[in-house]
Parts: sequence; C-alpha cells; structure tokens
Amino acid sequence: MNTFLPGRSARRLAALAATTATIAGSLFLTSSASAGTTGPANAPKSAAVTLPPTHANFDYQIGGAYTPPTGVKVVTRDHSATPAPGLYNICYVNAFQAQKGAEGDWKPGELLRRGDGTVVYDGQWKEALLDIRTPEKRTSVAAKVNALIDECAGKGFQAVEPDNYDSYTRSEDLITAANAKAFVTLLSAHAHQRGLAIAQKNTSELAPDRASTGLDFAVAEECGQWNECGDYTKSFGNNVIVIEYTAKGLSNACSKWGGNLSVVRRDLNVVPAGSSGYLRKTC
Repeated sequence: MNTFLPGRSARRLAALAATTATIAGSLFLTSSASAGTTGPANAPKSAAVTLPPTHANFDYQIGGAYTPPTGVKVVTRDHSATPAPGLYNICYVNAFQAQKGAEGDWKPGELLRRGDGTVVYDGQWKEALLDIRTPEKRTSVAAKVNALIDECAGKGFQAVEPDNYDSYTRSEDLITAANAKAFVTLLSAHAHQRGLAIAQKNTSELAPDRASTGLDFAVAEECGQWNECGDYTKSFGNNVIVIEYTAKGLSNACSKWGGNLSVVRRDLNVVPAGSSGYLRKTC
C-alpha cells in the first residue's frame, strides 16, 4: 500500500518549501446537519447519498488502516484499504496528480507537460500533475479516477475524498481554476451516481463554487493553522472535517470551531497506531 502524505494547501506547501469547457448542467444539494442527498440535474439518476455526521469524532488513516480509537464515528482510509465496520467511511483517492513514481500508469498525454515536452511535477511531493486542460483530457483522466471511485463504492465506503484539487496552483499557470472545477464536477457526478458523497479537499478559495461543482462537504487540512476554517463553513456549514498537524493548529481549531466541527490532529506522515511517530489528538 502506498503512503499518502498530507498537506496539499498552497499556503502550507509554500511554508514547507521555505519552504472548460462550460459545465453541462447544474448540481443541487439539500442537507441537514448530519445527512443529505445530492444529484446532478442533467445526468443519469443518482442514488441518494449520506453526508458524514457533523461534529463527530474523526480519525484520518490515509497512511495505513488500524483499529479506530474508541468513540470514533468517521474515518478516512485509502481506496486500497477496507472500510472500518460500523463507521462512516471516506475513501481517499489521489485525483489530480499521479502517485510518486507512477507516471507509467498514465498515458503520455494525460500528464501535464510544458511546451518543451517535460512533465510538470508537484515539487513538494514529487508527483506528476495530470493534464485536465481540455474536455477531452478531462474525460480521459476522469475515466481512470472514476474507476477508483467505483472501487470505493464496491467496498462499501460512503464518501470519496479526491485529493489535490488545488494542483492548478502548482501547474506553472498551465491549468486554471476553471479547469479544476470542471474536472471535479465530473468526479462529483460519477460519485453521486455510485451513491457516494464527495468532499472538497482543501482549496478554500473555490469553496464558494461548491453548488456548481456538486461537492457535498469539506476536508480541510490546517485551516486552524492558517485561520481558514471560516472560509469553509461559509459554504459548507458545519459539514467540515478539520485535520491539523501542529499543536498551534489544533489549539486554534478547537478554540474557534471545536464545538461545531470534526477536528483531529495527526502526525505529519499519518502513520498507523503502533508505528514510530504516531500521534492523534482531538479537542
């Protein structure tokens, strides 16, 4: 199993480094504090989806699955893992970038390239960006990502978390926000057709577009650290899951949002319980 490292927000990457086509149809969402249904207006009929419960005890297990701590109600695991019995399970997929060293899994034309033909990489994570600049390219890339979403649905996950929505900010201006929104809309429609809710991962600047993109809830890394949690709640209400990696971030998230949102602190590498470096704290 691959280990998927966290921290995809543009601000966090900068700190560590110093570290459409017109969208056909519109999407609508109705939700309560703990559940809702959603479906694309001009697409095949979608199965009803259930949103994760809000302000629930959450665990982030994308670095390896393990028995959830007592009281956990919601868990995120990699698509290659098995859902945790009896819990609300979110399925992690790397949707906008190839896994490190896995460029060969993609067609040459599906990798983002500069004018000289060289591939554009996410400098922090050494992952090749996927080319979603045209409707044809988006359809091609989505076919492979949607196969992972199908895998999530087949295993019994209730939601999907497509990572690297913000990869356009690392694309050397080759990919636009409009391209990213058009692509995630394709993923949303497919997830809904499979009965899965779909999360917006980071990318707070695009949260106001959640109605048109069909995104149901948010998974926000370090919004406490960067004082961005309110940017998500303005669009998603309390349907926001917060993951922090520092004591400061956890303190800020808990003091301001701990009474309303799901908040957890994990170790930077999100290693399984029992492994060296494992850390998990909540409000």
